[in-house]
Amino acid sequence: MSFSNFVPEFSVLAPFAVAVLIITLTPGPDMTLFVGRALSQGRAAGLACMAGAMTGIVIHTTLVALGLSALIVASPEAFLGLKIFGAGYLVWLAFQAVRSGSAFSPQAQEDAPQRSIFRNWATGLVINLMNPKILLFFMTFLPQFVSASDPHAPKKLFFLGIMFIVLALPLTVPMVLAADGFSRMLRRSPRVMRAIDYLFAGVFSAFAIKILTAQAN
Repeated sequence: MSFSNFVPEFSVLAPFAVAVLIITLTPGPDMTLFVGRALSQGRAAGLACMAGAMTGIVIHTTLVALGLSALIVASPEAFLGLKIFGAGYLVWLAFQAVRSGSAFSPQAQEDAPQRSIFRNWATGLVINLMNPKILLFFMTFLPQFVSASDPHAPKKLFFLGIMFIVLALPLTVPMVLAADGFSRMLRRSPRVMRAIDYLFAGVFSAFAIKILTAQAN
């Protein structure tokens, strides 16, 4: 089986990697959970929650790859419509980032009940799976990097989902390990937070414009 059946071209991987790094650096509910749990129960708890969320991402990616595979076979036009909708969703995310800013408010609770590693893992998994925004995000984000005419689209979608995790871990793990210092740094650096928000908005707006322009030709 050819390696190219799974791995998209570099021209696709490079912008995808940039997008993943921006997404990872933009604090949100998942990061709040990881860092907050590390602050209240220790690094192992924070890492367990993170592992649970990453497991959820694998599940989301699998569902998206299989679902989009069926959609591509049934109707390339519907897949095209999904990509157009996805471009609009990316613009909405960019607008939200500029208007509302990053959601990050972890707190160390000294009287918080101690949970086992498995329960922390399950918490991260459930929160990730039960968040419809995450599924919608993967349903609209991943297709931007795969052609509807590609017969290996499902395999490449799955590869991109795993790549998302591989790229995110080197940034996320240090944040959890240094939860206290990381949390203080972000709370004391509103300008840095806003710069990340605007960078996030700019990257996603560029992706939306690119996909809409390509489809118009």
